[in-house]
Amino acid sequence: MAKVKAAIIGSGNIGTDLMMKMLKSPQNMELVAVVGIDPESEGLAMARERGVATTHEGIEGLRKLPCYADIAIAFDATSAGAHKKHDEVLRADGKQVVDLTPAAIGPFTIPPVNMEANLDQPNVNMVTCGGQATIPMVAAVSQVATVHYAEIVASVSSRSAGPGTRANIDEFTRTTASAIEQVGGATRGKAIIILNPAEPPMIMRDTIFTLSEGADEDAIRASVEAMVARVQKYVPGYRLKQAVQFERFGDNHPLKIPGQGEFTGLKTSIFLEVEGAGDYLPSYSGNLDIMTAAAKATGELLAERILEGKKVAA
Repeated sequence: MAKVKAAIIGSGNIGTDLMMKMLKSPQNMELVAVVGIDPESEGLAMARERGVATTHEGIEGLRKLPCYADIAIAFDATSAGAHKKHDEVLRADGKQVVDLTPAAIGPFTIPPVNMEANLDQPNVNMVTCGGQATIPMVAAVSQVATVHYAEIVASVSSRSAGPGTRANIDEFTRTTASAIEQVGGATRGKAIIILNPAEPPMIMRDTIFTLSEGADEDAIRASVEAMVARVQKYVPGYRLKQAVQFERFGDNHPLKIPGQGEFTGLKTSIFLEVEGAGDYLPSYSGNLDIMTAAAKATGELLAERILEGKKVAA
């Protein structure tokens, strides 16, 4: 079976977990290079052990590798700041870019919601770990109701938040909030991330609140459960922590929202747990696992499009 050659830029937690997923079940992509900046990086060492070409000289080192000309897809698992330069270089060289940072240069992509909408874009953005976990739930409510406001709280183990995640907290909140509106369908969105130092480390937990009108509880519950099933196809550890909760606010008992006035309608509360597959990181690192799983799923669809294009050209 023909496969599209791919590279991963970033040999930290996210890049290494993505590498293990791609090597474990390669589908229609072949990982041929992993890029880092630390010659002693564990991720680079693991890549070399598995026969994957490596460089510790960053994007310029990648361009020097003999396999670079054949690479069609590049996954960037570095930082929002670094991605800006990487995107310029990769696009100029004709590479399809899958961005796992909060840089938000390309369109937001959430696989079960809008994965096929952005396949023609040279750069697709995977939003954030919290966005990948929670936006499908906001979108599920939006599919059957008008969502005026959505707020998400992503709680992750501090052990699973590496230097890249910690350096991008501000970008996380802004990018996730924007994607809640653009992809999730909420008129207004808000995102909060909590790094929990609890021992033993906690599994990723997410809480989603929406204020909506135009649908009953049964319709929202069914839509949420259907969306959970779609996410579970590539993240088996994604699950509802408890039944979806509802609270209705009428004209005689409105919900008062600071700075926004009064709301009448339905408040929906959704509680999630995301357990990782343990491909590289511990299972409690569901926040990283859902990002890498979403990126791999998106890459596979992009690879399919590339292969179809080659067939037509032939």
